[in-house]
Amino acid sequence: MPSAASQANFEATPLLRPKMPELDSLRGVAILMVLLYHGFASRQDFTTFSGFPKFFVLLASPGWTGVNLFFALSGFLITGILLDTKHHPHYYRRFYRRRALRILPAYYALLLLLAIFGRYGTQGETVSWAFLGMSAVYLANVTALFGVPAQFGVLWSLAVEEHFYLIWPVVVRNVRQHTVVLAAVVISGGATLARIIAWRLGRDCFAHYTWFVADGLAFGSLLAVLMRGQLGTRKGLKLISVAALLGSALLLAPDLLLHGPLAGGSLHITALNLLCSALVGCALLVGTSPWSFLLQHRSLRFFGEISYGLYLLHMLVFNVFDNLQQQFLPRLPSFKGHFGAMVTRFLICGGLAVAWAFLSRRYFEEPFLRLKDREASHPADVAPEATAA
Repeated sequence: MPSAASQANFEATPLLRPKMPELDSLRGVAILMVLLYHGFASRQDFTTFSGFPKFFVLLASPGWTGVNLFFALSGFLITGILLDTKHHPHYYRRFYRRRALRILPAYYALLLLLAIFGRYGTQGETVSWAFLGMSAVYLANVTALFGVPAQFGVLWSLAVEEHFYLIWPVVVRNVRQHTVVLAAVVISGGATLARIIAWRLGRDCFAHYTWFVADGLAFGSLLAVLMRGQLGTRKGLKLISVAALLGSALLLAPDLLLHGPLAGGSLHITALNLLCSALVGCALLVGTSPWSFLLQHRSLRFFGEISYGLYLLHMLVFNVFDNLQQQFLPRLPSFKGHFGAMVTRFLICGGLAVAWAFLSRRYFEEPFLRLKDREASHPADVAPEATAA
């Protein structure tokens, strides 16, 4: 157990710091969840398994929620950057240039790879120019509204983040801090209401439209604002985290009484986003406590550092592998319903994707990141964004 002196020293550590390694580790957890989901649970029927394979597939099944954890982290970190630089003389130019240098090179490189690989890079037909064109302007999450199939699923979340980057800096810059809180609450409630209305109308309330999923970013943003007010203490953060956990539980409680999901399960997403925001708060508390070593493992931080590239690339590797196997080695067992083939596929594709993401980070993304850091007029300007991948 940590000593009383050690506990006191840690409690004197500020919750908000230039570098918060515990959030890098949390980002590493999020990308591993997504990777395991696409490697073991996506496109699988768990009823075809039994014993340990069934248990493992079920364990990997919630991995898609790693995207919601990314949203909470992004909302928290980006809103913190915007609040801390609100009065910077080149607020907009600085923010958008730095975001562009971080995100656009790897993103457009992926779109180029999709065009080159064609049908091998997707799970269906050859990737269409319509889909690539809409993805190029960050509309990959609304292609269905234009009759264009979403041929590379992971791009939807990047579209949502870009919409957030486009609108939220304007809000933060032009209103007072308490109004930012109100805006985040309105967005959270509006997204929840939009899902309920879609369910009532018989539409897909789990679609990836920005107006259905914006509460994930809004809850993270709300945490960032509250942490810069009177609740920005360890006690305050504990209260916020407990309130978010209780709110999440209360949204799920009616399911037990009704023996089924309330509002078609649309409230489950709200509950999940509250939970993810609570996890961000808990990570900050643990990361500034004697138990900080639990969230500072080198492997988790490694995956956190390469998470952006790994998120972009991993499905491309899986798709190319699957298409090549079907074309050239059709007699080999399919990963669908065959646990041994699934493990082999994951080890090969996961290993290649991690290696590719590492090389991308080191030799392709890093030069742009160095340009990004030159934007700062002094070191304090650079530090807050060090953890905003």
